[in-house]
Amino acid sequence: MGSGVSEGRRSRRCRGAGVVAGAVLATAGCLTLVACGSGGGKSSGSTSFSPRPSPPATASFSGTAPSALSSAASSAVASARASASAAASSASARASEFEASVSAQTERANAAARKELDKVQGRGNAASDVSLTGMPRSEVGGLLALHVNIRNSSDKAASFAVQVDFRDSSGKVVESRYVGAEKVKPGETVHPVVISHEPPEPKLKAEVAKAQRY
Repeated sequence: MGSGVSEGRRSRRCRGAGVVAGAVLATAGCLTLVACGSGGGKSSGSTSFSPRPSPPATASFSGTAPSALSSAASSAVASARASASAAASSASARASEFEASVSAQTERANAAARKELDKVQGRGNAASDVSLTGMPRSEVGGLLALHVNIRNSSDKAASFAVQVDFRDSSGKVVESRYVGAEKVKPGETVHPVVISHEPPEPKLKAEVAKAQRY
């Protein structure tokens, strides 16, 4: 009987220990859940975790990368410097560049015109056959440029030499340019160009000083 009582007591102690162990495990589990689900001291009632941050999606990115922005800025600065350099060039240099585009034949005719006019006294025999028409300054870099309209009113082919003077507001001649036209047919009108090499300001007035048919 004593043996039976001892066995009963051991059985109750084991069941009690099992209950206590189960309670301890349950309590530990609750503490774990509370610890994992807490945020700022408040329980969320569920477990949470912090996943590894994902890299930003760039497939739809439409901006410009910093290196590209830097490159664009450098290009803008270079362009601005080039524009400033072009604006600083003298009127004479721009006129020379424009005139360089004309043919060598035209240059030769202009040189021949100056040589011919050195022999002319007065205004020449063709002053009434020559007129001037201004050109838009936007076409010649802001310079003063004109078409020299030369009409051959004679009945045979002829060459022409024209001197154009540029005067300031006081009437003083500050520059003279020469234009030539060779083998102009009877009744034909040609339109060579004359360009002042003076700066755009102060403004000058152009006039036909001499015109010779030969």
